[in-house]
Amino acid sequence: MSDEFSVRIEPHGRTLKVGVAQPVLEAALAAGLNLPHSCKSGHCGSCRARLVTGEIRYARGRPLGLTREEAAGGYVLLCQARPLSDLAVEARLIASVADVEIKTLPCRIARLAALAPDVMQVWLRLPSVERLPFHAGQYLDVLLEGGRRRSFSIASPPHDSELLELHVRRVSGGGFTERLFGGTSATALREGALLRIEGPIGQFSYRDGTGPLLMVAGGTGFAPLKSMLRHVLEGGIRRPIHFYWGARHTQDLYEEAQVLEWTRRYAQLTFTAVLSEGTRLEATHHRVGWVHEAVLADHAHLADFEVYAAGPPAMIEALRSSFPRHGLSPERLYFDSFDYAPDVRR
Repeated sequence: MSDEFSVRIEPHGRTLKVGVAQPVLEAALAAGLNLPHSCKSGHCGSCRARLVTGEIRYARGRPLGLTREEAAGGYVLLCQARPLSDLAVEARLIASVADVEIKTLPCRIARLAALAPDVMQVWLRLPSVERLPFHAGQYLDVLLEGGRRRSFSIASPPHDSELLELHVRRVSGGGFTERLFGGTSATALREGALLRIEGPIGQFSYRDGTGPLLMVAGGTGFAPLKSMLRHVLEGGIRRPIHFYWGARHTQDLYEEAQVLEWTRRYAQLTFTAVLSEGTRLEATHHRVGWVHEAVLADHAHLADFEVYAAGPPAMIEALRSSFPRHGLSPERLYFDSFDYAPDVRR
């Protein structure tokens, strides 16, 4: 068996060389082809494409984000599909992010600040001659040793990108995050440390419009929505926004004070915090329950809204299954689904 195969991506008209053990999406992103995707773990279904010719395999069986009916109909998830032969696949075109170039750049850690016991704010400085144009909502990869990489949403907005802001959750077994949170004295990443990044990546991005918005974050899903919120609010875009932030406890709403300040400054913004494991004391100041249920309790009819959501797969799946039943067009639900996973290898 060959150790790599030729994969043609339509309607982009691009042909890639993909290793037999390499997911097609991974090879496409490495080649600068920003195909539709979100979680990269087979849960969300964003990278679904039609297999025109050839054969693929999945390392762990059919992904959860692909139904039996879809698989029988010739559809595959590119984030998990490995080629067993030369392939032709038909993927969706995403025009809104087609104008940004994926770059690989050096950078330095300019500043570190603990936002919560398990969340670190990381500011990255690019070389003075470089900029990284991106759309609000996109992410970047930090490139690590041995071909490993970690993905992080860009929390700063495009108009304020001299420093790139990331919100990094500490992951057990994640070598990079452990080093950010101290590590041993020999391995700790401190201000001034040199990193390599690749980006911008992803199709989760703000779309121009005039109607009302719902934004729903789960945990550090706040990061890409922070970029969008600042883009809209500071850019003078007059759209009503109701922002919901779901977390376990109050300490997990790590920039709640910043959001409350925005509500005082911008009349178009409403904010609701929802705690899934809130104590009796926390319940005196916050809603308690599931964040998607709080949205529906406030907005039973969603036909007039656009919804931007970022968070773990379970939250995104709850929105995807319940919101259309309340009138939301699936085409007006934009989401970024991600797992908190150890460092991944390409």
